[in-house]
Amino acid sequence: MDADLLRRSHGRSVGETLNDTPATPMLRTGERVPRAPKQARSLAKREKLLEAGRILFGAKGFEATSIEEITSKAGTALGAFYQYFSSKRQFLVVLMNELIGRLSRLNVQMQPGAGVRAGLLEFLAAVFRTDLAYFGVVRAWQEAALTDVELGKLQKQIESWTQARVLGVFERLQKHPTALSGQDLPAFARMMDRHFWCMLARGATMPPEEFDREVRLAADVIYHYLFCDTNK
Repeated sequence: MDADLLRRSHGRSVGETLNDTPATPMLRTGERVPRAPKQARSLAKREKLLEAGRILFGAKGFEATSIEEITSKAGTALGAFYQYFSSKRQFLVVLMNELIGRLSRLNVQMQPGAGVRAGLLEFLAAVFRTDLAYFGVVRAWQEAALTDVELGKLQKQIESWTQARVLGVFERLQKHPTALSGQDLPAFARMMDRHFWCMLARGATMPPEEFDREVRLAADVIYHYLFCDTNK
């Protein structure tokens, strides 16, 4: 079967994209936000701290990771942390905003010449491979949002935005000639969006082969819900 291929692209895209979805959320809390550094040396030091946080949050979670551990892994003094971040919580918000920025740059467009089923798998695999470094951030964020009321409200904003983007993908797929009609796309988008976030949160501690298997299963679930299987 010749069909459309979902292709992932960064930045400006050609053709049909997800630009009609809600505006990208910018996460803000009531905490003070230190001024971003401008000098190259300070920018590099800040990035080392963020990288250390991504790794440690993935390995230990939010509560079990201390600022001292983050600065030690980054090779910086403890005082340097507070030059760029007001707290571990605000540090986590910065990391989550980075991830949302990456997600906002994911656009999809349709290209002829490949099977829908293979295209779905290729698309999902590419998305999850891109965000490997942020699996730990998602784990830490979800942990913190469970007990932090303000972060919990921000999490609802994120979910509303990502569910709209997933729904947009499904609506485009349903326009394909072989797609099933009458499917409950909003409910399916909410379900799959929750599953994707769960995968991201668990990805930091899952063996790569197990994670790849879950990506394949997710692609199969989407395909079988939205399309007629012409092989049957």
